[in-house]
Amino acid sequence: MKDEPTAPPILSEKHYGAQSVFTPENILREARRQKGLGVASVPSVCVLDPDGDIVRYLKRTGRARREEGWACYHSELCLATESGINFGFVPCAVGASYAVLIAEQLFASGCNLLISVTSSGQLRELRQPPYFVLIDKALRDEGTSYHYLPPAEFSHAPPELLAKLSDTLASLSVPVERGAVWTTDAPFRETELAIAAMKAKDLLAVEMEAAALYAFAQARNKAVICFAHVTNQMARREGDFEKGEADGAVDALALIVAVARAARP
Repeated sequence: MKDEPTAPPILSEKHYGAQSVFTPENILREARRQKGLGVASVPSVCVLDPDGDIVRYLKRTGRARREEGWACYHSELCLATESGINFGFVPCAVGASYAVLIAEQLFASGCNLLISVTSSGQLRELRQPPYFVLIDKALRDEGTSYHYLPPAEFSHAPPELLAKLSDTLASLSVPVERGAVWTTDAPFRETELAIAAMKAKDLLAVEMEAAALYAFAQARNKAVICFAHVTNQMARREGDFEKGEADGAVDALALIVAVARAARP
């Protein structure tokens, strides 16, 4: 006799209103104990830099230093001041689960606004890469978001942040589009059929973090805004992945500063 059909584990026993036993505050407490660190706060505005290009550029130009008091087991935090604003940057936070792991700990440490700028592949050919997309919603083709919110097709950006940014981004010299993206856990499973399906949904780009970060933001009532830096066409032609000056860091920093000015609490 065949087994009765059941919901997949990722949709079972989630209890969205229940408190987690394992918390970011507690893991940071134990990390500080083991590393002999005192309690340290992070800047009010923090940035996830999945490719690490922004942090490498800031280090190379002598504008960033490692925060030795950051107790996270899994990442480094670099501090930099740009246009009079203090930022905390976490490089190489690639993928939904890792990005949210870091986001939880940043907000537990004093972050009030988190900006993510992630490299992404072009779906809809709006213009020649590179350019940015302000992600207003992200298709949930990853796992982490289902631990924060009940099943739905999309995660959405906080509407109050979108409202604050509309005029600011229009005035930037770097091109910024706005729209929906596809968040995937498996970049090397972007098949022709999957890509065609996502284009049919009018999605602009594919990346790996936004759906989970927005689900976390809604569930935890946190200020998170995500950008896709459209830099490639999934290497289907030679000469792909060109990001601009300093591997795209110069344009990304201009975007981050503008967002921080407009959106920080």
